[in-house]
Amino acid sequence: MLWCSQTASFFGRMVSAVAVPFQIYALTRSTLAVGLLELFTFFPLLLLGLVGGAFADAHDRRRIALLSEIGFGLGAVLLLANSLLPHPQLVAIYVLELVDASFYALQRPALDSLLPRLVDRDELTAAAALNSLRSNFTQMAGPALGGVVIALASLPAAYALYVATFAFSLATLIPMRAVPPPTGAEPPSLRRIKAGLDYALSRPELLGTYLVDMAAMFFGMPVALFPAVAARLGGPAVLGILTAAPAAGSIVVSGASGWTRQVHRHGRAIILAAAAWGLAVIGFGFAPTLAVAVLFLALAGGADMVSGIFRTTIWNQTIPDHLRGRLAGIEMISYTSGPTLGNFEAGAVAAAWGVRVSVVSGGVLCVLCTIACAFLPGFWGYDANLQGRAAHSPA
Repeated sequence: MLWCSQTASFFGRMVSAVAVPFQIYALTRSTLAVGLLELFTFFPLLLLGLVGGAFADAHDRRRIALLSEIGFGLGAVLLLANSLLPHPQLVAIYVLELVDASFYALQRPALDSLLPRLVDRDELTAAAALNSLRSNFTQMAGPALGGVVIALASLPAAYALYVATFAFSLATLIPMRAVPPPTGAEPPSLRRIKAGLDYALSRPELLGTYLVDMAAMFFGMPVALFPAVAARLGGPAVLGILTAAPAAGSIVVSGASGWTRQVHRHGRAIILAAAAWGLAVIGFGFAPTLAVAVLFLALAGGADMVSGIFRTTIWNQTIPDHLRGRLAGIEMISYTSGPTLGNFEAGAVAAAWGVRVSVVSGGVLCVLCTIACAFLPGFWGYDANLQGRAAHSPA
């Protein structure tokens, strides 16, 4: 039920991932304005991510997910209403996306910390691949369909589809049984949040997963530039194709991910995959045609899939359940802050020096920072066979 609910929810969010930037760019004709949206949504992720993790460790994780899903649905309705106005309000879009990011920050740690409660340890790598398959399928199909709906119907029609996905998600999530907090869980507090941070800082392999992903996504995340590229190559339908291309590559990799069970040098796999992402982004920056651009974006998505599988496996195999929500909050900050700030960085550099300079320079810096992370003690040499189960630390 959780998997089906989140499939619908993520699909709707991916439709929105095309509709919202398209609307902002149509209203402003500015890549910087698209990048600013990412900057604004970063702050609630940063401020509330740790809070959401503390709540996930102290309350019913399914209830947190359900209430947040209701908030997402209401925001989708308001985006639809704004798009139907004679003169849609840009400020309203920013505000609604800010609220959406706040709900996401509160919900995502609860969702991430549910998986180890539902799946045995030896199945976590396969479960991570299955969740990634769901995520990447929606990232491919959602933007592609969103772009087609905008092109053939209208922007409000895309927002209406967004609303419908949350109705299905709620209908699937409501029957799910409760998932209570671990025995003896204490109420959320600053002390509890600090305990989670202290645990993360004591684990170099965890720090490595966070830093690699943040660096790769900050410098090598050109999504904010897709509307400008699409405007040159064909319009909203092309925007959907560009947005969906990385997910297409991810689906191919996740569909053939059985080999990941044989890999136990997870840190090494993460570093190599993140460097491959940066190289593919460089290729996208130099791509002369749409077909070549899509190919490099698909290669980037495949590399990110490999990184994501092994990052998730390290997290789920080694973090004790009583800390899982708080560490999931830290993880969420790591994998959302990079893309969020990276899109702002990409938009700002493109506004100053052009789209190609922004994409290529970001890919180069991504590779260099990833190589630097390989020198973090205990990360490059991390071996899952030697690690075993993590020792439980006091909450």
